[in-house]
Amino acid sequence: MAKAKVNDIEVSYEVAGEGEAIVLIHGHPFDHTMWYPQIKAFSSSYQVIAPDLRGYGKSGLRDNPATRFEDYATDMLRLVDHLKIERFHLAGLSMGGQIIMEMFRQAPGRIKTLIFADTFASLDTPEVKQGRYDAAIRLEKEGMDAYADEVIYKMFKPEHVRSMPNAAGHVIKMMKATSPKGAATALRARAERIDYLKDVFPLINIPTLVIVGRDDEFTPVAKAEEMKENLNNCKLVVIEDAGHMPNLEHPEEFNEVVLDFLQTVSHYGSGYF
Repeated sequence: MAKAKVNDIEVSYEVAGEGEAIVLIHGHPFDHTMWYPQIKAFSSSYQVIAPDLRGYGKSGLRDNPATRFEDYATDMLRLVDHLKIERFHLAGLSMGGQIIMEMFRQAPGRIKTLIFADTFASLDTPEVKQGRYDAAIRLEKEGMDAYADEVIYKMFKPEHVRSMPNAAGHVIKMMKATSPKGAATALRARAERIDYLKDVFPLINIPTLVIVGRDDEFTPVAKAEEMKENLNNCKLVVIEDAGHMPNLEHPEEFNEVVLDFLQTVSHYGSGYF
């Protein structure tokens, strides 16, 4: 992996392929390897940039000042600056989906399309917000192992944990390898994010794709529908028989949906959907 010093931290990233750039932002508590089927599929037509967020994978984490949710987006924008990429397609899953909302808020003119996978734009309920703080304390105290063994059954459909042992095993390995401090820092920062549904979605004027697994417990289909209803130029695709990570549960279908979206936008222009 390559490394770049951006925004006062060292960010690790992978680059594959040539062509228009597409940046893939992973979710919590993963690293860039959650995108391995997409890196392979997309790099035949695009330049794929897959970074580790600060505190995840091999990327660094600053102690002071405290990390804000906005910092994760600024890191990624500084990384594409480092790579001398002016405009790019942008995809994110779960927390990564909310980070790309913030990237759009900071640099709307640089982003060609937005691909939101299994995420949501509205604020947390008070209970969910407190749950993020409680989880942060738990991870710092107990580490990642027990947490990973529990939440794998929400990351994937429960039956897929057994029927897709290689993919599920990779997800568990990513989660257990994540720094508890990095994960806790992100949970606290995410709890204090702005209301992207209210403050950012009215400003989005580029083609968007919303993808969600039919059986996603973390971000249900209703949240994906809420996003579509608040976007002016959006396509929604529900992937059947998938949980929170359809990119790994049904990678071929996920890849086909994304590539078809990108090719459609390229062929018909930004007002097609």
